[in-house]
Amino acid sequence: MRPTNRPRNPCFSSGPCAKRPGWTLDGLAGAALGRSHRSAAGKAKLAELIERTRAVLGIPADYRLGIVPASDTGAFELALWSLLGPRGVDAFAWESFGETWIADIAGQLKLADVRTFEALYGRLPDLGRAAPDRDIVFAWNGTTSGVRVPHADWIAGDRSGLTLCDATSAAFAMDLPWPKLDVATWSWQKALGGEAQHGMVALSPRAVERLTSHKPPWPMPKIFRLIQDGALIEGVFRGETINTPSMLAVEDHLDALKWAERIGGLPALIARSEANLRAIEEWVARTPWIDFLAEDAATRSCTSVCLKVSDSALPKKLAALLEAEDVAYDIDAYRHAPPGLRIWAGATIETDDLHRLFPWLDWAFAQVTAS
Repeated sequence: MRPTNRPRNPCFSSGPCAKRPGWTLDGLAGAALGRSHRSAAGKAKLAELIERTRAVLGIPADYRLGIVPASDTGAFELALWSLLGPRGVDAFAWESFGETWIADIAGQLKLADVRTFEALYGRLPDLGRAAPDRDIVFAWNGTTSGVRVPHADWIAGDRSGLTLCDATSAAFAMDLPWPKLDVATWSWQKALGGEAQHGMVALSPRAVERLTSHKPPWPMPKIFRLIQDGALIEGVFRGETINTPSMLAVEDHLDALKWAERIGGLPALIARSEANLRAIEEWVARTPWIDFLAEDAATRSCTSVCLKVSDSALPKKLAALLEAEDVAYDIDAYRHAPPGLRIWAGATIETDDLHRLFPWLDWAFAQVTAS
């Protein structure tokens, strides 16, 4: 039968993601609109955002944390272009963004000593092949495959190389082991439902040492530059951004960070996301026509949950029907991923909305298979 209760919030997109529960435009009332980001008021907002982010994520005090242009893509490209070169690179990929980083390392930077370890969607490559004397490049959570790294035991604590981690759909939803991560990047529009445009980068002391001692042989675009006259541009990590940020987006992300603090910080964010994954697992277990793309339960993402349907021709029809019903928006699989559904389950999603969604998914399946 056609369900009667729709999700209160039908936004299940994997980026930009759903706003926090209870979000309204009133949360933006304090935005420094019409003010320069270089003004005292503007810099104070940016510095506050950096420090609140550090506190919520538990980033060590000796790590530099900065706001950079162009979302997570810009942040991770900045890291690749600025840091790679002195050592061989071990690059791991199991979905489209990891494949992009490999293509950039080999095709754009043209590094000679690159080992690549790739796996099909739904699987992880052999992470144990990472060498401690080489730089390691990987994504913590495969946003387009729904496969995440289950732990960091495979990263050597006494490594001499750097670890560069694309953490964009893991930050604020998974417990990132900072001692194992020399570089981590993410964007505002993922797990806290912020607006697009901005990225963030966290750098360990070892990464900073590499920045100041290594001069890349290629031209460095302005938006990637963290070094001037051989020294770190410290202002970037105090809110003096490389280019002009949106102060409206800044205020929106501050609102999300304050919400995270109110509900209990990172442990609460992780608990909400894991509860959402459990709800989806329970529905999948009782639903014969759908399954997880991730083959190993230990690697299932608790944010970008990717599902495969018994008939690969159905997902687009299911997603279109549910969008037309204003039940679920943007749940078709990523364009380069295998056909399926992708449901965002991060902390800004209410578990009750998922329970309201499941009967609609079953109804939609009955509709499209009957036609």
